[in-house]
Amino acid sequence: MFGDMQGMMAKLKEAQAKIEETKIRLDTIMVDGEAGNGMVVATVTANREIKNIAIDEELLDDKEALEDYLIIALNKAIEKANGINEAEMAAVAKGGLPDIPGM
Repeated sequence: MFGDMQGMMAKLKEAQAKIEETKIRLDTIMVDGEAGNGMVVATVTANREIKNIAIDEELLDDKEALEDYLIIALNKAIEKANGINEAEMAAVAKGGLPDIPGM
């Protein structure tokens, strides 16, 4: 029984290391969300950290449109990042976690 426990603990440590590696790699994947036909572009990492926001100068005089486009662009970018993040983390979890009865 204890041999199985040691094996499971080793697999858990290995899975934790793979998860950390994946998180680091996700910081290097950039996704864009845009609004207003590209007048606002938001760039975020697959870990959902905002890296850049580009705004067309034409929008600087229209505060309300700018706010709306920012929300749309950020939500689109975050939605894309969520999809990538969830897929990558699911793949790591599926391949690396030990089969623990009851979990």
